[in-house]
Amino acid sequence: MKKILKYIGQYWYAYVFAIACMITAIVLDMLYPIITKSIVDDVIIGGQMELLGGLLLMIVVIGAGRSIGGYLKEFTFDVTSVKIAAKLRKNLFAHIEGLSMDYFDDTNTGELMARVKDDVDLICNALGYVGMLMIEVVIHVSMVLYCMFTLNWKLAFLPLAAMILMGFTAVFMERKLDKIYEAISEENAVLTAIAEENLAGVRTVKAFAREKFEIQKFLSHNQRYYDLNMKQSKMLVRYYPIFQFTGKLLPVVMVIIGGVQVIHGEMTLGSLVAFSEYCRNIVWPMEMLGWVTNDLSSAVASCKKINRIYRQKTSVAEPEHPVVLDQIRGEISFEHVSFARGKQKILEDVSFVLPQGKTLGIMGATGAGKTSMVNLMMRFFDVEEGSVKLDGVDVRELSFKQLRGSIETVMQDVFLFSDTISENIRMGKRRSLDDGAMTHAAGIAQAKNFIEEMPEQYNTVIGERGVGLSGGQKQRISIARAIAKQNPVLILDDSTSALDMETEYEIQKSLDKLDATKIIIAHRISAVRRADEILFLEDGKVKERGTHKELLAQKGLYYETYVAQHGSAPVQSAG
Repeated sequence: MKKILKYIGQYWYAYVFAIACMITAIVLDMLYPIITKSIVDDVIIGGQMELLGGLLLMIVVIGAGRSIGGYLKEFTFDVTSVKIAAKLRKNLFAHIEGLSMDYFDDTNTGELMARVKDDVDLICNALGYVGMLMIEVVIHVSMVLYCMFTLNWKLAFLPLAAMILMGFTAVFMERKLDKIYEAISEENAVLTAIAEENLAGVRTVKAFAREKFEIQKFLSHNQRYYDLNMKQSKMLVRYYPIFQFTGKLLPVVMVIIGGVQVIHGEMTLGSLVAFSEYCRNIVWPMEMLGWVTNDLSSAVASCKKINRIYRQKTSVAEPEHPVVLDQIRGEISFEHVSFARGKQKILEDVSFVLPQGKTLGIMGATGAGKTSMVNLMMRFFDVEEGSVKLDGVDVRELSFKQLRGSIETVMQDVFLFSDTISENIRMGKRRSLDDGAMTHAAGIAQAKNFIEEMPEQYNTVIGERGVGLSGGQKQRISIARAIAKQNPVLILDDSTSALDMETEYEIQKSLDKLDATKIIIAHRISAVRRADEILFLEDGKVKERGTHKELLAQKGLYYETYVAQHGSAPVQSAG
């Protein structure tokens, strides 16, 4: 809640202006019954017809003033709430983007989408129209009750008692609805996640003929969402009629009791008419109280969800005073690095030095810790023991911008944006990369030929995550994107697995000419055999290291992998 109050504080002047306009409109509204009283008592009963023109003119002026005040009030509340929602969404998104990778490993995308979109919209609604009505109800009722007590204090106790009853009912209903809205918000996030996963992975769903299963899974959560909304509706149906019934009954009771007082001479007919007008003015706040409470409850539930995200702190923090290197050369070193996730040990006592411009190959079975080494280099996670250094400086002492801006990675799970091929290749240097450099990068990645065969060539729009392209084409575009950035360090994490041997060989020859420090992670020996040094990992430890020839001569794990992949032992001239 403190976060929301902070945003409100930034626009306090707008809210003060809006509330001033609201008060002006309400005060003018309170003058109507007084004028009506004068028309009945002074003009109709008293016969002072000369007053009628002035009173009618006052009604016109009051109506115009009330309309202007009402318009400015609503416009200011709406504009301010939209501005706050935009800031809240921006800051929430920035906070989420700043969280470390372990948070995203434990949180699904659909939930975050629901928080950034739906929950912020509900808070925006509460800070705008709904919040305006709540404030207006309080001020309006206070002024109406004051005017009622001024006219007839005995008669005014009945509407006061009715409002107190409605207030307690609203608070009780809000407490009941709060738990329901929290459950609705959670189920909405689950539904969003299921829909997002199925739409993004529709090809996988169809490939495994899982349509019925996925539809059933969606329908089960949809039913749960339906049941919760029905529970909310039943709650409203149970309590909302109390507000409506009280609102309809109160004016009738007031007219009956007030009529008796007029007959006994305890109040004038004009006062009764004015009192009836005030009574009708207090009816709509009673009816609104239930609806406003309903919307405020949903906003409170959304606020709790968003605050839960804000309470999340990144486990990988940027240093307050980072070391700034004048120029990144690209030397990488691991010094007795150990890393674990929870109780699972992933890397243990890994050490190596990769000089500037050299190439390191990393091999090992799935789960050996190869990709974890990349995550530590990029500082997505921090080491448990030892240190990872770039140009002799611990990566924990560098800023994220300089560290990650100096390393370009190409992952096996290629992510391409729903945009043109040109924009995807230029992603790292959109403003500075010219067409020549872009096509050169595509050429090195062996992507130029198939791109230029497309109708729109580099302006061809590809689908979400590269839909419409083959696995090899997507990998080549991602390699071109990495090369185009011209970073001092290039990491290829099994990024040629979908390519044929010939294309892979041509890319490797081109990469050899690049003036960059390269780390090639692969399962295929053909991808790493040209490296200056090769590490073979097993269970998070470096079991073997050396050049291609040296590792074959050891006849260990690397040798066994070679035989398994090639179907025979290497000849003497291998390499």
